[in-house]
Amino acid sequence: MIRAAIGFILGLTLLAAAVLVLERNRAGVVQRDMVWGSTPVTWMEQQGTDGPLVVIAHGFAGSRPLMQAYQIALAQAGYRTVSFDFEGHGRNPQPMRGDVTALDGTTAFLMDELARVTDRAVELAGVDRGLAYLGHSMASDIIIRQSLRDPRVDTVVGLSVFSLAITADAPQSLLMINGQWEAGLRAAARAVMGEIGASEGQVIRDEAGFARAALVAPWVEHVGILYSRNAIAETISWLDQRFDIPRQSAPHIMPMGQVILLGFAGLVTALASLATMLFGRRVRRVLPIAPRAFWLATIAPAVITPLVLQGAGLAFLPVILADYLALHLTVYGFLAIGILLLTGHAGVIFPSVSRMWRSVSIGLGFGAVSLALLGLYLDRYVGSFWSGDARALPFLVILVGAVPAMIADAALQSAARAPIWQRVVVRLAFLASLGGAVALDFDRMMFLVLILPVIVLFYASFGFVYGRIGRGQGAVLGMAVAMALALAWALAASFPLFEAV
Repeated sequence: MIRAAIGFILGLTLLAAAVLVLERNRAGVVQRDMVWGSTPVTWMEQQGTDGPLVVIAHGFAGSRPLMQAYQIALAQAGYRTVSFDFEGHGRNPQPMRGDVTALDGTTAFLMDELARVTDRAVELAGVDRGLAYLGHSMASDIIIRQSLRDPRVDTVVGLSVFSLAITADAPQSLLMINGQWEAGLRAAARAVMGEIGASEGQVIRDEAGFARAALVAPWVEHVGILYSRNAIAETISWLDQRFDIPRQSAPHIMPMGQVILLGFAGLVTALASLATMLFGRRVRRVLPIAPRAFWLATIAPAVITPLVLQGAGLAFLPVILADYLALHLTVYGFLAIGILLLTGHAGVIFPSVSRMWRSVSIGLGFGAVSLALLGLYLDRYVGSFWSGDARALPFLVILVGAVPAMIADAALQSAARAPIWQRVVVRLAFLASLGGAVALDFDRMMFLVLILPVIVLFYASFGFVYGRIGRGQGAVLGMAVAMALALAWALAASFPLFEAV
């Protein structure tokens, strides 16, 4: 208990330090959260600034908070900035619409929304000092295409950029920044530069105003680029040159990504330590699982589930792939539970009635409280975690599948008391089952690839915290219930709302 108490104090200290730094980083920046039509927007600027306007757009499955590192830095550098939630994303209640593979489908709707946000932002700020677009991933294509039909846009900055709309002479001013570990996107950017006889790392400008560059943000990938100090500095430098803004010294850019991770690690540590102190006072024995049963219950569901669910879905759910995820979790969980029951391991899952209800009550109570605390942190500094009522139905349906899946997860880990290699194998098997679904039907399941980092983060954070419940109580159900609540909401909140038209 002494170690747990030390961990709790250390975790709270790290969390407090991170929150203090993150909030101080906003000093001097005026922030206004508004709703334009159905589109939630965040306006940031320094008091009294008259700098150029930058409209900031997030990528697929993103939201406004995910672009904060750039928006805050640009506001501090004297720019007027506006970020927004695309249709179906974050707190935008309007689902994404149309064919996601067609230019006159989803792309057209998103371009129209960007145009509406731009028009309203220009009304507030004017364009006498200039207008720029900044977008990440999916949004890089949207902002490039919209810039080609809006003559007010002076320059475009694309992060993790790919767009077939780029030609040798348009957009007239374009900065492309890709992460060092984004090999495919870097190759596409090199091809774009090759059309004008240039290479990656070169900056091409002429007297007529044409400007183009393909730069590399070191040591980052598709998400890390959103916190790359190098990429943020290059963005500010590019905009300063485009708008002829003199600067006495380079702006200070805080390592926001590292601070966010530090604070999140502190919160996870504090909650895990608290769970140990509350529920780990009486160590209870967990029945072991025979090796043959363990391997059968781990591997068989991972192989069978994607095979039997090819083409399956629940079309009434308004979140992309939420229908398949609910089915996958359900089938995977019941297959694993069934194998454990048939091999004589019912006692691992279902202890005495009194212990079972106590464990479930603890899982529900502590799970809900810790989910709220972790969610508040994520919602403030990472992305829209609490995304509104539209996510309630997907959450409930996914929860139905998440309960058996997490019971299987907790049981195969012997309530987090199994050796670490065994716990890793259990979770890798589940990730492999989702990978199998993608391999069997890539065109339909390609977006499922984007959910894998969410599940990995879930295991590393929520799974770690709720594993303390299992270890302390020696019971599978409490750990499983808490994990099911968190996983169901994380999945329901991560993917965009969508409706076909």
